[in-house]
Amino acid sequence: MIIAKKSRLFEKGFALYLLPLLRRSFSHLLGYGIRKIPEKPVIFIANHSSWWDGLLFFFLNHTVWKHDIHMMMHEKNLRKYIFFRYLGAFSIDKQNPKDIIRSLQYAEKLLAEGKSVVLFPQGDEYHQEIRPLAFSTGIGYLVEKHPDVPVVPITFYYSFRHDQKPEVWIRQSSPLSIEKIAGTSRKERTAFLQDTVTAQLDALKKEAIAENVSEFNDLLGKE
Repeated sequence: MIIAKKSRLFEKGFALYLLPLLRRSFSHLLGYGIRKIPEKPVIFIANHSSWWDGLLFFFLNHTVWKHDIHMMMHEKNLRKYIFFRYLGAFSIDKQNPKDIIRSLQYAEKLLAEGKSVVLFPQGDEYHQEIRPLAFSTGIGYLVEKHPDVPVVPITFYYSFRHDQKPEVWIRQSSPLSIEKIAGTSRKERTAFLQDTVTAQLDALKKEAIAENVSEFNDLLGKE
């Protein structure tokens, strides 16, 4: 596996590059419930339908959460975009069972050190309309190993509305403690979290279709 090689200097420089990039690429980043998370560490989980998802996580962390985040990425993608390593990304190879174990153990170690971890439990990028989201049990494994660490569901929905550029609708839910995650086995907890994120994503889609922007904030700071 490829471990993270996080660089504070690189993070600061990349943040200066990222905001203009997002403003050039999207008309709006519409956020609901995006707020600081006093609990540290946390496990972030999200649906995964775009290359942009990882960059949006770094943007939200830099501007709002300010956690020491590390992100699990598919090894082939991390090799292609190696700069993510300096932002805290580490790899997983789903085709190699031993590598899966090493990656999950590495995530365990990061959480034990007080660092927050970002997981895309679908494993790969899938079209945002595909159902079910089909989570792997890695998230259930980490919840089992770190029952004291809450899980924060994040959902992304990409849409075109009335502008030339697309927009992203983003929703953050309250942290889920182990007591709020139904089930006792990895499989049961994974299924609960899969259903939770699916329902959150479907609700976000309805907001986008209805153009219910009144309760959403534009995170790009545009009028």
